[in-house]
Amino acid sequence: MPQLSEPATAVHLSFVAAMEEFAAEGRGAPEDGSAIARDLRRFGKSWQDPDVFAEYVAFVRSQATQETAAALRHRLNAMLLEYGGHIGYDVRRTARRRGYATAMLRAALPRAAALGVERALVTCDHDNVASRRVIEACGGVFEVRRGVKLRYWIATPAAEPAASSPPSSPA
Repeated sequence: MPQLSEPATAVHLSFVAAMEEFAAEGRGAPEDGSAIARDLRRFGKSWQDPDVFAEYVAFVRSQATQETAAALRHRLNAMLLEYGGHIGYDVRRTARRRGYATAMLRAALPRAAALGVERALVTCDHDNVASRRVIEACGGVFEVRRGVKLRYWIATPAAEPAASSPPSSPA
């Protein structure tokens, strides 16, 4: 079963292979002119600013292979409130339709709760049916569509109300 874990050198080759898959989809590496290269130039030093980008990143792997990457953001700034949310995830093309995204999002929710996030914002593109299904399977409640993004809120485990006892009858 995939586990949410910290980045490790043991998955370096797998990480490189995943980046090659993302490059084939037009999301590739800094030198290939794709979206990642554009973003590196656009954001410059702000990559290091926790107010702009995730303060915590974890990976899900299956044995020694990195299948997915997840970003868990401790708090939301204006950009993350609009586009990124508390939790973002990516599944490499060759690992899709195996339940990794659902497992990753489910594993990230208790970690978000431990960071004080009571309700996690998770967004996806409106045409990403697979991601919508993952979010909804993990308890996501649709809020609104803003541009191309759909916004969902998920109660983290610590934020779920405790089961209440039935009211006692008056004496």
